[in-house]
Amino acid sequence: MSEKIMSLTAEQESLMSKYRDDWIKIGFSTEPLNFEKAKEAICLAYELADLAHPTQFYVADSPMSAISLIQKMHPTLSASEIFNSSIYGSQDASWLSFYEYFRDVVGLESCKKLNGIIELAKHCGWANVYEDMVVLQHRPSHIKMDEDKRLHCENGPAILYRDGFSVYAWHGTRIPSEWIENKAALTAKIALTWENIEQRRAACEILGWAKILDELDAKTIDEDGDPEIGTLLEVDLPDIGKERFLKVKCGTGRTFAIPVPPDMKTAIEAQSWTYGMSLDEFKVPEVRT
Repeated sequence: MSEKIMSLTAEQESLMSKYRDDWIKIGFSTEPLNFEKAKEAICLAYELADLAHPTQFYVADSPMSAISLIQKMHPTLSASEIFNSSIYGSQDASWLSFYEYFRDVVGLESCKKLNGIIELAKHCGWANVYEDMVVLQHRPSHIKMDEDKRLHCENGPAILYRDGFSVYAWHGTRIPSEWIENKAALTAKIALTWENIEQRRAACEILGWAKILDELDAKTIDEDGDPEIGTLLEVDLPDIGKERFLKVKCGTGRTFAIPVPPDMKTAIEAQSWTYGMSLDEFKVPEVRT
């Protein structure tokens, strides 16, 4: 019989913030793996899925170490296959919090099928699960974020695991490690021609617009009074030649550059091009609301 909840009591609603806060702590935990509790939790997960308990348990310091360990035992498995066998443990906090709340506070019996996975998230990072073998992973040794709780670190990795595996991020965007560890190697040419637009924006912020414009001696072609329309610039890129970019402020307040065709004459023409519109279409008021 299906369970249907039409409303929550005031008391039930008041407990939401507690579960939210508890699971935020779980999601951002950097505590080492608790092997015994994680083992107990994963066995419960198997049991609730009507599977026999695994008999082989291993520990890895990071997802990369887990891949290496598993491939030594099963050389035919690809990295992507191993990755797809993962349970994300504490990093599944966002949705497991929902099910624990409705299990504990609302009393939904169907949520109990996730008891093992819920408990695993409280004591473990990722885990790789197979018929008779489990690889339990430590959580990161540090996680660094900006004030908006996005992964970010200006002088090192935003996520660091105990074996040295790391993830570099700039205000929530993953970036190459050398942009942080070897800033001298990041040039205006690299920043402005990087294919991924969010990484390009990050590179420009790391370098700083003053440095980019000074380095490339950018020429202003047209400047609109609206910073969200932007300024059309022309720069002479080494080994490439003259290119035009739209320097624009997005709705989040960040400034970045967008490469535009060399025949753009005004900033608003370049802005309309980025939306795939003609200049006349872009000027229609409804387009900007």
